[in-house]
Parts: sequence; structure tokens; C-alpha cells
Amino acid sequence: MILAIDVGNTRIKAAVFEDTSLLEVFVFDAIELEKKIENILKKFRKTTVLMVASVGKIEKHAFLAFEKQLTVHFITHKDIFPFQNKYETPTTLGIDRMVLAAGATLLYPKQNRLVIDAGTCVTYDFIDAEDNYLGGAIAPGLRLRYEALHNYTARLPLLHLEEPQSFIGNSTNQSIHSGIVNGFIYEIDGFVAEYATSFLNFIIILTGGDSDFLAKRLKNTIFANSNFLLESLNQLYLYKINND
Repeated sequence: MILAIDVGNTRIKAAVFEDTSLLEVFVFDAIELEKKIENILKKFRKTTVLMVASVGKIEKHAFLAFEKQLTVHFITHKDIFPFQNKYETPTTLGIDRMVLAAGATLLYPKQNRLVIDAGTCVTYDFIDAEDNYLGGAIAPGLRLRYEALHNYTARLPLLHLEEPQSFIGNSTNQSIHSGIVNGFIYEIDGFVAEYATSFLNFIIILTGGDSDFLAKRLKNTIFANSNFLLESLNQLYLYKINND
């Protein structure tokens, strides 16, 4: 069994896999890390490998405490990936984006793929049908947009994600919800439309913490999977052991 851990900017997600089967998903804060891993290992005693993809601030020693029980592997730019990295600055490409690109390449072979990860930031990553990673875009996610309106203005309140009651906001709160939510949706649809001008056919994979909220609101046909990064970590491990 494999324990895959995704250390994000705001939270940690983990999942246990047996071959390609996802057995259980866990979500927790950084302060809970070691206790949560201990509990997971007690429940899934056949776990032998810990795969970590991190863009957060947790130090490696928190995971290395489990080296006597598990083989611990941190995904880095030196790992073998199933795509050709065409990024102009390949060593600056986020590990989370590389893992997502690997998962898209392995799970959707011989297709053009656009991965949209809607979390703290929203990232767009494009891998063509010849398995070339071409790049993408980075923008603020929904939560950052709410915080920015509050933090950089004198009077706008800090709100949390909520479905706008109407396209035309009839109060300050509703105007904020309409601007942020509708603007975000138009942005994603706009990016997809721009890719469509250069690539006739491609699949869209939507993931991240806000993926379920967004999925039914977007115009385009997508594969929505909030656990796609964890599944991609597992796929990357299977690819690694078959290609070492």
C-alpha cells in the first residue's frame, strides 16, 4: 500500500492506495501531520511507501520521522516524469503542477490535456498529445480574491465563498460574490476558449479544493476530480517503479 500526501498552501490531503485503488482520503492541518500519519499507519498496516508532493512550508524531518516504517520519497525535479518538460525555466515549475501533468499524461494517454487546479491559486497546465508539457498560467484562487478585496480596500468586508443570488449584485456583499465567482468562471471559460483556438481537441481535468463548486458552473465539458493530485502521485509512483 502507498500513502500519498499533498502538502498545499493551506491544508494537507492524504490518501491510501492499493495498486490503483483509492482506499481512503484524509484532510487535515499541518499541526496535525505526525499524529494523522500515525493513525493512518495503524489503520492501514500494510502501507510500505510514503510519497510526498509539497508546495507548503512543512519541513522534511516531519516525514522522515517515519523512515523506519516506510520508504519515504519526496517528489523533486530530479524524478523521472512521463512527459518532456518544455517550460523555459523547468526548475521553477511547481512540484504540484508537475505531478498533475504526470497524472494527466499517464491516465489520459495520447491526448491533448488541460489540467486546471482550483485551490489557493488556480493553475493551468497543458500537455499535448505527444507528451510535451508546454506550460500554462497561474492566477489567484477564489479565497485569495476575497481576501484581496478586503485587505487592499478600506471598507469592503471579508466574505467567504457563496453562490451569488443574482448576476446583478443588489448589495455590497452580493456585488462581491457576483464579481468574484462570476469573474472566476468567466476567466476559466476564457482560458479554455483560448486553448481551443490552437488545439482542436483536448480534455479538461478540473481539480483542487474548489473543483466541486466550479464544475457545474463551467460551460465546458470537464472531468472533475478533487483527488486528482493524490491519484497522480500514486500513478507517478507506479510509473517510477516500472522505469527505474
